[in-house]
Amino acid sequence: MEHITLNDGQQIPLLGFGTYKATDAEGVESVQEALRQGYRLLDTAAKYGNEEQVGEGIRRSGIPREEIIVTTKLWREGLGYAQTKQAFADSLSKLGLDYIDIYLIHWPANAKNYTNWQQVNADAWRAMEELQAEGKIKTIGVSNFWPEHLDALLQTARVVPALNQIEFHPGYWQPEVVAYCQEKGIAIESWSPLARGKVFGEPLLESLAKKHHKTVSQICLRWVIQHAVSVIPKSTSAARMAENLDVFDFSLSDEEMLAIDHLPQMGFSGELPNQWPDRV
Repeated sequence: MEHITLNDGQQIPLLGFGTYKATDAEGVESVQEALRQGYRLLDTAAKYGNEEQVGEGIRRSGIPREEIIVTTKLWREGLGYAQTKQAFADSLSKLGLDYIDIYLIHWPANAKNYTNWQQVNADAWRAMEELQAEGKIKTIGVSNFWPEHLDALLQTARVVPALNQIEFHPGYWQPEVVAYCQEKGIAIESWSPLARGKVFGEPLLESLAKKHHKTVSQICLRWVIQHAVSVIPKSTSAARMAENLDVFDFSLSDEEMLAIDHLPQMGFSGELPNQWPDRV
């Protein structure tokens, strides 16, 4: 497994395990299986409704807690200083952990939903900075933040976000956001790396899969990783979990990377951080 080092010194695997929609027994079992196969970065969120299952899967796995990096997220309706402190306490309790490795603001406040969205984000961030200083969070970051949201946040932040988790996949990878974050030393993490299934059947990706004797999924994950972006594919299938891990024995050429970069838009979720709850 390859790693990247965040701006706070913490190392995270380039490939982690997503748990979106993995609830109930399936959630527990998938986390157990992922850890058994060697995943050490787990991604959940308060909104996913499965923090209890993720925590139980960790406990049942027998893997030492210090070997596992757990990410969870503050939902957009719980922003603000006091609300953030309470939401974090709730997540910590549901996970059954003593600390959280990575805590992210899931979506930024925006002008459509808050009179003073800049202050709302700043207040949530201040609470997270305090929780980090207390040792309850190792790394703090954001998710789905555009440069306009980060510019505002950085005016008052004492800690620069270590990570920005964004929609990033062939057909929609937000290069302007990526370039901005790289300039600020903020690592990027990809969600929805398979474009909600739209990558399957795409001729270029199918041809590259055949050429490299890999699957389309593996081509997409490799493309993300070669952008120096971490990625958290989700699967409840043991075979697919193993397939997703098997992307470190080949490389895409510069020409192949560029060709994927220039694929037309596909698989875009329609989610925009300055428009929620509406979709485009």
